[in-house]
Amino acid sequence: MSKRLKIYIGILVAIIFAAMYYELSKPIPIDWRETYNEKDTNPYDLRIFHKELSNVYDENEVRNIYRTPYEFFNAQYDWSTYTYDIEGTYVSINSEFYTDESSINELLDFTDAGNLVFISSYKMPRYLKDSLNFSTKYDFKVSTKATLSFANENLANNEISYERDIKNVYFSEIDTLTTEVLGYQKFENDVTFTNFIKIPHGNGAFLLHTQPVAFTNFHLLKNDHFKYSEGVLGYIPEKDIFFDSPNKTRYSDDTSRSPLRFILEHDQLRWAWYLGLIFLVVFVLFNVKRKQRIVKIVNPLENTTVDFTKTIGNLFYETRDHQNVVHKKITYFLEHLRTEYLMDTQVLDEKFSTRLRQKSGKSQEEIEHLVQLINTLRAKVYLFENDVLRITKAIENFHKKK
Repeated sequence: MSKRLKIYIGILVAIIFAAMYYELSKPIPIDWRETYNEKDTNPYDLRIFHKELSNVYDENEVRNIYRTPYEFFNAQYDWSTYTYDIEGTYVSINSEFYTDESSINELLDFTDAGNLVFISSYKMPRYLKDSLNFSTKYDFKVSTKATLSFANENLANNEISYERDIKNVYFSEIDTLTTEVLGYQKFENDVTFTNFIKIPHGNGAFLLHTQPVAFTNFHLLKNDHFKYSEGVLGYIPEKDIFFDSPNKTRYSDDTSRSPLRFILEHDQLRWAWYLGLIFLVVFVLFNVKRKQRIVKIVNPLENTTVDFTKTIGNLFYETRDHQNVVHKKITYFLEHLRTEYLMDTQVLDEKFSTRLRQKSGKSQEEIEHLVQLINTLRAKVYLFENDVLRITKAIENFHKKK
């Protein structure tokens, strides 16, 4: 390894360590996105809520679902007895509850078997709304201050006023004969809307809620906001909890499929990766001239067509086979007329001469001379060198442009 190369590598390593130190020393910015991840500690994630589930339901199991509801619950179904091997409550808390129809049908079957489904989301799929006969609506509000309360008077102490983050998403239409209203929301100087309902289905039920932000880390740690989530959890029986995690093992449509997605998701790793690529390119550019091998000169293939033609010509000339040469020239010429002018060359008469003159544009005298010469040479028994020259010259004159 040359001395200059060692210097380059040393500079590269020093810059990489300097960049890493700079990135690591920066304060980590707070991620205010509503990601609802049960493993993260960002303000709008669910780590505290998920942890408290294990404490509240300490005698039961809290299982995370890393697949679609269909894949998870269908694998727990016993087709011999037509029953599920598990029972409990499916919990999904996210800004958007979008899943496939197969998963929704599986959740309907799960509740029909006597289980519970709890969904807290701003947006719910149309197929679920049609199946349970309800509708939601979003009315934009400049202010996000609102009060969340319960219909049950025993939960009056769990009523909480939120200073921020409440979106005016509510249930605009429900089936009043079967649906039970469990909770409300009210913005300042506005009417009260329903935001928490229970819809029976089979032997179980759906608990539907429109304010998932109430279960996030930020609000569970703010003042006494945790009381509201306690009131909601009061409607979930003490059975196993099946928590739908956003950390799916399969890729969603908006998830990067790159093998480098872990590196690119973190600023420090991403910049280290970019710097490494940049200095790799610089290193290659500095060394490419000295390391490049000599490119061997490859001569292009020679065109030997002319030599081949001369060889064939000399062969016929030396053998003195004039008759063969004449007949081949005539044959190739007539083939040219058939291909180029689409003419019948079986009979070379006056009619043929007239058509050839019309199609080729040659003079009548030249055409009659050529046709007569062909007929004469085809009729001769012995042909001489002069005959070869005559037919060659006549054909060449025909091919010449005016």
